Amino acid sequence: MQKYDIIFISGEKFYDHPLCGIAILKRFLEKNNFSVGIIETPKNEKEILKLGEPKLFFGVTSGAIDSMLRNYTALKKKREEKKELNYKQEVPDRAVIIYSNWIRKNFKNSLIVLGGVEASLRRFTHYDYWQDKLRKSILFDSRADILVYGYGEKQCLEIAQKISEGKSLENIEGTCIKSRNLPKGFIELPTHEEILKLKEKFCDMQNLLDNNKNLAQKTENFYILQYKFPEYASKNLDEYYELPFTRKISDDKMKGFEFSVVTHRGCIGNCNFCSLRLMSSGKIVSRSEESILREIKSFTKLSHFKGNIDDIGGPSANMYGMDCNKCNKNCIDCNLLDRTHSKIIHLMREIKKIKGVKNFYVRSGVRFDLATEEYLKELKNHISGKLKIAPEHVSPKVLELMNKNKGNLEEFIKKFKKLECGLLSFYFMVAHPGSTMKDAEELAKKIKKLKNSEAVQIFTPTPMTNSTCMYYTGLDLKTKNKIYVPRSYKEKKDQRRILGGKED
Repeated sequence: MQKYDIIFISGEKFYDHPLCGIAILKRFLEKNNFSVGIIETPKNEKEILKLGEPKLFFGVTSGAIDSMLRNYTALKKKREEKKELNYKQEVPDRAVIIYSNWIRKNFKNSLIVLGGVEASLRRFTHYDYWQDKLRKSILFDSRADILVYGYGEKQCLEIAQKISEGKSLENIEGTCIKSRNLPKGFIELPTHEEILKLKEKFCDMQNLLDNNKNLAQKTENFYILQYKFPEYASKNLDEYYELPFTRKISDDKMKGFEFSVVTHRGCIGNCNFCSLRLMSSGKIVSRSEESILREIKSFTKLSHFKGNIDDIGGPSANMYGMDCNKCNKNCIDCNLLDRTHSKIIHLMREIKKIKGVKNFYVRSGVRFDLATEEYLKELKNHISGKLKIAPEHVSPKVLELMNKNKGNLEEFIKKFKKLECGLLSFYFMVAHPGSTMKDAEELAKKIKKLKNSEAVQIFTPTPMTNSTCMYYTGLDLKTKNKIYVPRSYKEKKDQRRILGGKED
């Protein structure tokens, strides 16, 4: 049996494609002369054993979605038990902890590196909606050695190099470790014990969370140390996404994204219910236009490419080119932000010139508050069915608590119709902290006028987001004043039913 340097355990199917995070890590580490094995969706402890013990470490992730969010609805019902969802559970609840404990039981001396969304959003004290309680950092329950938060190519390479050289795992940017000591230069968060006693301390912790700083939180006799996030640049993304992927996808659910292209990482929206700001630097990092065009040209030569590019985009397609590292302020509120869309417009025009490309689509969705008229004119020929936008709500009070109170939805709709861009689909959310039945009724009236509401979801408190902190504490993060929080399943269902949605 081949003995690999690194073995990744993943709760998701593996496919050799740039949309698969593990695939990027595998290709990148192999480029740097490390051998990598993959064990996908292990169903039991025995399957963890099939590749043996790695020379350097096990990498553990549940995938791109927290396992609890994947397996349960917003009303805590098992998705597998709802026939209409056609969902087959392949990932165990709290998958990162389960996989890690299987490893620790069978390979006592192996190093364990955690990564992915589930680990990243549970790196400090966090509220767990499914247990309705605060939990310690996942580093305790998993008994792992180190945690990589956010996307982690640089971190994984440095970890592999340090282990192979017999060096300490301290001081690796973009990671968290347990330590008996508190180094100089770390900002201390409220302790786990303080947060358990006083909800206001949870707000204090949430307001201090920042990926761009060294943070520390004491829990019992240990500190959880977060080393600030590393700087990822355009050249790094160019390298990662141009690795020699076969682009073969075995998962039928992903077939529609076979010829998708990632243009950038990050999001500057900072929505309070979203975890993206906790997964990166909070800035946009765009690939170079030349790199994107090279990637597209490479797959136009494949026999199964029929001329259509499934998606060109990122977290919000029209944030491509809005890179700025001049300060640590919120880019979306900054007057220096380049809102012209000149770079994405130029890219789209260049893609159309590539031989073999009949059409390309933007399925990622756009930030309507940023979209310019010139961009919409260019975009109109690349909308597949409907353009997705996410106003989330219409109540000014609720939108402020969501940090979505930007832009004018009515003006955008008028502009979109005037340019004859096609159809819009809207995403809305109910039962967010601050949302009352009256607010739901107001939203219902608006939805009747808009018609094309793609989805109405019930707010699910996911670990470490601002909205989840408000849900748990019942306090406005900015003012610490009390706010209304719909907690009962009945009210959550009622808010959705008013909007015409089915029970979750």
